[in-house]
Amino acid sequence: MGLFGGKGLRKFESLSEREVLALAIGAEEEDGRIYRDIAERLRGDFAATAEIFEEMAREEDDHRKTLLEVYRSKFGEHIPLVRRADVQGFMVQEAIWLAQPLNVERLWELAARMEGQAARFYMLAAAQSQDVSVRKLLGDLAAEEMKHEHKAAHLQDSTLTEDVKELEKAASHKQFVLQVVQPGLAGLMDGSVSTLAPLFAAAFATQNPHETFVVGMAAAVGAGISMGLTEAFSDDGKISGRGSPWVRGGVCGVMTTVGGVGHALPYLLGDFWLATMLAIAVVIVELVVIAWIKWKYMATSFWVAMVQIFVGGLLVLGAGVLLGGS
Repeated sequence: MGLFGGKGLRKFESLSEREVLALAIGAEEEDGRIYRDIAERLRGDFAATAEIFEEMAREEDDHRKTLLEVYRSKFGEHIPLVRRADVQGFMVQEAIWLAQPLNVERLWELAARMEGQAARFYMLAAAQSQDVSVRKLLGDLAAEEMKHEHKAAHLQDSTLTEDVKELEKAASHKQFVLQVVQPGLAGLMDGSVSTLAPLFAAAFATQNPHETFVVGMAAAVGAGISMGLTEAFSDDGKISGRGSPWVRGGVCGVMTTVGGVGHALPYLLGDFWLATMLAIAVVIVELVVIAWIKWKYMATSFWVAMVQIFVGGLLVLGAGVLLGGS
């Protein structure tokens, strides 16, 4: 509920007491829904953290009910629609709870910003209010919001035991592997290996660096588009838990293209044999990186991964050289 500059909107100072209360009621309802959305998204893999956000949502509900009671006693049943987006100075929160994969640390930072900004809003509103009971309510809410950040930290300490933290850390790592590492690795492997044959076939068939570069880039871009769409269309992530298909497809497509472009770039040089030696060196680096990723994230022996990747890569490279030289 941050206060920043804006144009073409109502100024905060111009709001009547009735409008300030209406704005506060809507803001508390929106913040409660944000916390509940976060809790719902976290519940599967981060149950303990989800419960903390659910508790924070209940507190926002209590604030809204208190505001409603005061509003009803002062102004009746109708509440005018006054939104933060309509008032100069209010920042719309980035919907990071919709991101894939979820970043729990960023969600905690978001909650801290929301509570701190809400406290500042209530302090400004209280200072502007002329009604003693409304001023007291807004001041009390400002104090409550200032306590919330500390309460959230207390809830984390009391609810998130070391065992729970380890379980949630493992769940977060699993999400990252499923949603980013796996599609990225598949793309890097495809881009680094499958494009070797057309690149080196063109290289040894033409011995022309420019033509080889064009073939290599075409193979890399084509493979990136193909792999990205295949990943996106193959699994919507709802049952597998692998997250947004478009995020996975984007990661896979980009890494496929990167893998293919890497060994095409040396052919920007004018010297064919120098470019070819550099391209082979780049291929070796790519294969080592792939083996390291498999070891780091996929629980695969580094040396087993090296043998697997190098055998496949050398076979494809050899096929390209043979075809190009025939």
